[in-house]
Amino acid sequence: MATTPKKPRRTAERILEVTLELFNRFGEPNVSTTLISAELNISPGNLYYHYPAKDELINSLFDRYEKALSELLQAADSVRNVEDARLLFHMLFELIWQYRFLYRDLNDLLSKNRRLETHFQFVLRNKNRAIQSVMAGLTRGGAMKIETRDMAPVATAMAVVLTYWLSYEYVRDPRRALEPESASAALLRGAFHVLSLLIPYLEPAQRDHLHTLAGQYDKS
Repeated sequence: MATTPKKPRRTAERILEVTLELFNRFGEPNVSTTLISAELNISPGNLYYHYPAKDELINSLFDRYEKALSELLQAADSVRNVEDARLLFHMLFELIWQYRFLYRDLNDLLSKNRRLETHFQFVLRNKNRAIQSVMAGLTRGGAMKIETRDMAPVATAMAVVLTYWLSYEYVRDPRRALEPESASAALLRGAFHVLSLLIPYLEPAQRDHLHTLAGQYDKS
């Protein structure tokens, strides 16, 4: 039976895919539109037709990240135990890894791009609210005990680790930390260290379970 040939991907879509790959590999400041068009084997004019400025490429990728993050954070309301929480934070780190150029060059991007400067504040607030939802769910599920007044500062600390963990990994091993073969271990470590901030509040069985999960990889 003859198969219908697949339609070629739209040029605008291909441009974003290749741009994300290059930004992640080399860092956004080191990737020019000339390099992007050369990698795609298209003319600079064709690139500019779809994305007239480099900031439009960045903003389009950020829009995709923000949409995926918003959808993922909705799962925070269903967390009831450490296993649920570990899975959620691991998925968050996987998403951050997918768009790691945003976090690798975060301060530089915010200083140059007004839209990111304002929208990343929403990202942080949404992360913080989701983390507090996780803590509330763990409390309702009997997995932890924490006073209401302690939730906000703990959530902020967890959001800081979640946001800057890849930067920490990069500093501790600049040559390998952001390479694909290092991703799995880095993401698992990140998920553990975010959750480790809840250790003082976890019930003993849940604390033991977290350490058991952490024993599957290097926590250092």
